[in-house]
Formats: sequence, structure tokens, C-alpha cells
Amino acid sequence: MSGLDLGVIGNCAIGALVDSNARIVWSCLPRFDGDPVFHALLGGPDGNDTDTGAFTIELEGFTRAEQAYEPNTAILRTRLYGNNGDALEVTDFVPRFRARGRMFRPTMIVRRLRPLAGRPRVTFRIRPRFDWGASAPAVTHGSNHIRYVGSGLVIRLTTNAPVAYVLAETSFVVDEPISFLLGPDETASDSVDTLARSFEEQTADYWREWSRRLAVPLEWQDAVIRAAITLKLCTFEETGAIVAAMTTSVPEAADSGRNWDYRYCWLRDAFFVVRALNSLAEVETMETYLRYLSNIVREMDGGHMQPVYGIGREAHLVERTVDHLPGYRGMGPVRVGNQAYEHFQHDVYGNVILGAAQAFFDERLFRPATLDDFRLLERVGERAFALHAEPDAGMWELRTRARVHTSSALMCWAACDRLAKIARRFGEDDRAETWSERAGEIHATILERAWNPELGSFVESFEGSNIDASLLLMAEVGFVAPDDQRFVATVDRIGRELRRGNHLHRYSAPDDFGRPHTAFNICTFWYIDALARIGRTEEAREIFETMLAARNHLGLLSEDIDPQTRELWGNYPQTYSMVGIINGAMRLSRRWDTTI
Repeated sequence: MSGLDLGVIGNCAIGALVDSNARIVWSCLPRFDGDPVFHALLGGPDGNDTDTGAFTIELEGFTRAEQAYEPNTAILRTRLYGNNGDALEVTDFVPRFRARGRMFRPTMIVRRLRPLAGRPRVTFRIRPRFDWGASAPAVTHGSNHIRYVGSGLVIRLTTNAPVAYVLAETSFVVDEPISFLLGPDETASDSVDTLARSFEEQTADYWREWSRRLAVPLEWQDAVIRAAITLKLCTFEETGAIVAAMTTSVPEAADSGRNWDYRYCWLRDAFFVVRALNSLAEVETMETYLRYLSNIVREMDGGHMQPVYGIGREAHLVERTVDHLPGYRGMGPVRVGNQAYEHFQHDVYGNVILGAAQAFFDERLFRPATLDDFRLLERVGERAFALHAEPDAGMWELRTRARVHTSSALMCWAACDRLAKIARRFGEDDRAETWSERAGEIHATILERAWNPELGSFVESFEGSNIDASLLLMAEVGFVAPDDQRFVATVDRIGRELRRGNHLHRYSAPDDFGRPHTAFNICTFWYIDALARIGRTEEAREIFETMLAARNHLGLLSEDIDPQTRELWGNYPQTYSMVGIINGAMRLSRRWDTTI
């Protein structure tokens, strides 16, 4: 079992991670980037106490557990078995459903327990903390609730379990269903069991209906549906932001120091998420994301655009460390904030326009993009054209050096190319010609300066000699045809230099922290896509099956994987990686009309 054998629950407002033994080990409140009131994933101030910062359900005589999602939902069920025949089922979810004409998505985690066999004897250890684990809550209680009071947040646990037993962490026999509502400091409007049961039924109905509308491929449907639900859970619906992952500081490799806070919205990652969900005919996420994006574009007013923003559009994500938490498996540091907000990453302009482009052509949308929206995006395009050959930190966010990265120039080309297409859509022939000419100029520059004739491949920076996996996107965004021999040669070289078994590294050259030790999952999926495009489909399918086998027991992936041990590393669940599952299945699956 990996340390990242975790289930994800959420409702597009908050999320939580539940381990394979039904412990809630991570949840930030009141939103994704908030205080982790459950932080056991990153340890506790007292490293020997694994229950601090967790919601633990301990079955006496515990021997094993089984865990699975209710099909086509975000409802997680864990069954705990004891050595004397006792068994207990734990159901975890975060309510999400339509009520009174709006989406009901409270800041609330629901846990339901029911005995399955014998007379299970259970101990509950509910130990939230505040201020990143530094502060224990003040605890008050009533006849059916417990309040955990922090300096800036109060959470209330409402339950039909004996409050005295829960407070004292006293074991007792569970001989009837027990429910917990953990959320705002508000009195429950009905009995806790009635509310929990109703919330579960309505949440299950919501997710089943949502999943039923997905245009899934013929093959790998379970994997695609689970990936799509996970991506949806990583959206912050209130603003439209999409977090890169729900966690911070899970290292990219053991003791690597590559520990970052991913609980923010990278415009690059968000574009890939939107495009993957669009491919499944789920366009609602794009519509809500474009609200978020249009506000950023208006605020930038033709100036510099950051690669990452807070989920409430916060611009300053000042990075600091939390020294009193030991970190994931003791591998600190624990970081809050992300220095990348200070970076110049010029591919962001292309990612903005690529993320918005479908809205100009898709007639299903409640609010299709308009000519005024195009005018606004032209200001983004001006930046892309001006900066396409200027040094930046690149998409891998190098902290100590700047180059003219091919991937950044590529996305600047894509910005101009898509603006030309959008202009034609509106009959703006003069603007279409202007943007087409600019795209052509960038195209010629990339072919001249990013092609290394001595190596016989494209390279990761202008006049460079190294290679990186981002070059695989050249065919995906339409810069070159898949059968262009320069692209084929580049794919071959990437395979020789960056492939480790059936996994791909981002690059092999040392960076700020030395040489990378783990493979970057999205890069493997880009490689799969490139292989399929150039006709090596069977090889692509073999690698895709390897990646599916690399998922944890619930079908989820983190950012990185150790090619030798196959252990998952990096922040979790990683939207990039879940995007790769969808894209790979859509690219490689047999067609419905060839089978049925």
C-alpha cells in the first residue's frame, strides 16, 4: 500500500482525503486553500501521535479493510473487519445537489456508520486542530453536538452517537446506524440520521445524473468516469477556479525538498482540465471557469499575467514554511503559498486563450463568448506576441534561471493562431489576417531557433541542446502535423532520453534541486498521445495500461511516480494526471460504432 492510498470526497467547495482505514487525514476549511483542520497527512506537532489532526474510526480487533466508491458518484464506502467476525461500513461524502433552485454545497462532511456483522466495538478519535496544527481547539458540547472552537473558525459535530463516549474517546458497541455531520456551527434542522440519509440519497442522485451525461469512450469507462468526477471535485464553483491538487507539500520524491503548495489555480493546468471535460461533453466547468478567467483578464488590463492565482483571485500567494509540522512521512518542509505567483511564465497567455477558445464556437452554452470577449482576449494576444521570444521561468517553473523556452513560445503561437480563427468566426477579416501573420512569424521563429540540426530534434529552449517532455505538445496544439518528420524524430529522442520503463521524466538535465528522480505522470500521458498520433498505437495502448495499473485502489493518481518502486509521489489528487487518463482513453479507445 502507498501512503497515497487515499479516497477523495468533496462538493466543489471543500474536499477531504480519507485513507484506506476510513481515517480523514486531510481537509482544509472553509475552502481548499484554508486551514487544514485535519492535517494528519503531514503529521502533527507531536510526531508520535498519528491521530492528532485526524478523524479516526477504530474497530476493536481490526484485521482488514475494503474500500470503493459507490459507482458513478463521489460517495466513498469503507468496510472494516475484525478478528472475531465483527464488521462495520463507513460511508463518507460531502453533500452536493440542487435544492430550491440552486446548488446546495455546504461546508460539511457527512460520515455514516452501520454495523454489518457481529457486535462491532468502536472508538472515535476526532481531533481537529487549527492554525496549521499549532492550536488545539476549545471544546464545548451539548446533548447531541460538540463544538471545536478556534481563533477564526468554529466547527460543529452533530451526531446521534453518545457524546460522552465521543468526547472521552471511549469504546462502545455500535448496534445501530450512527451519523456525523461535521460543518458550520449551526443547529441541525432535523434529526441527524434523517438529514444524513437524505443528503446521501440526493448526493448520489446528483452524481449519477452528472455521470450519465458524460460522453464516455467505449473502453476504460470506469477509469474515465472516476477521473472526470475527481476533476470536478477540484473545482471551486463559487468563483470558477480549479485547483491543481487538494494538498500541499507531498514531495515529488522521497526527501527531495520538492514540496509545493498546489491548492491554487494555475491557468495552465486549468486549461487542460477544461479541455478534458469538454471532450466528455461536460461544458459546465468551462463556463464557470471562464467567469473566473474573464475577471483576471480584465484586471490585467493588457499587462503582466501571473501563471497562478488564489481561488478567490488572490494575486499574492506569499510562500512560507510551517516548521511545527514534520511533513508527509516526516519529509518536510511544509509550505504554504507558492512563489510561482512572482514568475514570468509566458505560456500563460496561450493557455488563457486556449482555455476560452471553445466558448466562441460552442452553441450549447448559456452564454457563448461574444465579440467583446474577443476584443478582450486580443489584449492577451498582444502580450503573447510581444513576449514569444523573451526568457522566462518556463512551464516547469525553474526558480534560478531563465531561458527562451520552446514550450512558452509554442503557447504564444497558439494564442495568435486561435485568435485568428476566432476573428474569422466573427467575420473580422482584418483582425484574422493580423493574428494569422503574427502566428506565422512565431511559427517561423520556433522552427529556426528551437530546431537543433546537429541533434536532429526540437529542443527545450532556443539555441539549446537539451530536451524536455513539453515538446510532445507540438502536435497536440496543431503546431506541426503528427507525421512531420521533425516531430517524429523529437518523439523518438524523448523516448530514448526521458523514458524509464513505461514512464516519462519531464527532463533529465539538473534543475534547482538536482536531477529529478520520479517520472511526471502527465508527461507519460503526453507521450502516449504523441505515439498514437504518429501511428504507434499498440505501444501507446501498452503504456496507457501501465498508467492505469499505477493508479491507487480507487483509480486516482498523484503528480509523480517512482518508475522502479511504482510508488506514487507528489500532490494529490493531481488534476494534470487525471486529465491524462481521460485524454488517453479518448485517443485510444475503440469507437462505439465499430463494436455495437
